[in-house]
Amino acid sequence: MSNTVAVAGATGYAGGEVLRLLLGHPGLEVGAVSAGGSAGDRLGAHHPHLPDLAGRTVEETSPGVLAGHDAVVLALPHGHSAALAAALAGGAAGPVVVDAAADHRLVDAGAWREFYGGDHPGPWPYGLPELPLAGGGRQRDRLPHGGAAGPWRVAVPGCYPTAVSLALAPGFAADLLDPSDVVVVAASGTSGAGRAPRAHLLGADVMGSMSPYGVGGTHRHTPEIEQNLSWAAGEPVTVSFTPTLAPMPRGILATCTARLRPGADPGAVRPAWEASYREEPFVRVLPEGAWPRTGDTLGANTAHVQVAVDRRAGRVVAVAALDNLGKGTAGAAVQCLNLALGMPETAGLATAGLAP
Repeated sequence: MSNTVAVAGATGYAGGEVLRLLLGHPGLEVGAVSAGGSAGDRLGAHHPHLPDLAGRTVEETSPGVLAGHDAVVLALPHGHSAALAAALAGGAAGPVVVDAAADHRLVDAGAWREFYGGDHPGPWPYGLPELPLAGGGRQRDRLPHGGAAGPWRVAVPGCYPTAVSLALAPGFAADLLDPSDVVVVAASGTSGAGRAPRAHLLGADVMGSMSPYGVGGTHRHTPEIEQNLSWAAGEPVTVSFTPTLAPMPRGILATCTARLRPGADPGAVRPAWEASYREEPFVRVLPEGAWPRTGDTLGANTAHVQVAVDRRAGRVVAVAALDNLGKGTAGAAVQCLNLALGMPETAGLATAGLAP
């Protein structure tokens, strides 16, 4: 029997990608689809690429609409998830709730207030199963699994933090990297900004041009990146993070550098990354000399990673590519649903990308 999944925020890019993945999933089926301003519309008016759901009516997002399902995916703007999730019953009587927004990602209430403002909604288990942790183990061990006691709540990571964390975490977990000197420059496609129309995202402004934003440590994903890498290192990690907007619909390419710790063996770098991800189905360390490309991950739940040592500068360079709507959001949500509902973690998720 399939588990029913309601999707709130179903008319956005992330919600649409969740629906696409659910349609091809062997153990999940689409339940209610809801949204805010587009309630009452036919879903096909927003996602014509999903013909099997075109005739569905988009409902108002409310606890009553979402209740009664085995699981709920919240693909809502930041700040809208916490109150809605609180109104859904927890424990065995309530659904698994997976939040694709930032409301429950951060543990540090001070970081939440600084970067998001307002009261901290509180942390949920963080849904990046592959993240290696200091002292051994994975973030997977901290996530709800089928048969475990509820309530079952999971916070889906941000797209940039997923790419950066997967790129650098093995080096911190292996005690190879200096936690005080980390620099990241990452490019994202326009879908990372959501579907709401904005002047700076018009095709005429984006095509043929790249631009930075959130410069100077102001991007909201900065504390999440530092949180994840600190979990891997077992001590605080400070990151200088600069995102850029690339003229492409989807994809993230994160170029991350960190200074080697004094006395660290440069020859231990690549083996540390290979050992960390050898058993992970969704993280691929590429052969030496092959560098990640966003196009190779489109439509898949995979992150492609490569690492090298700049011996002259004494730095490690780690690059990760992923689909910001795949492994960066919707794919991660389904991966966490699989774990929480007791299904194979890989169910319904592709590892092969689209080409060309």
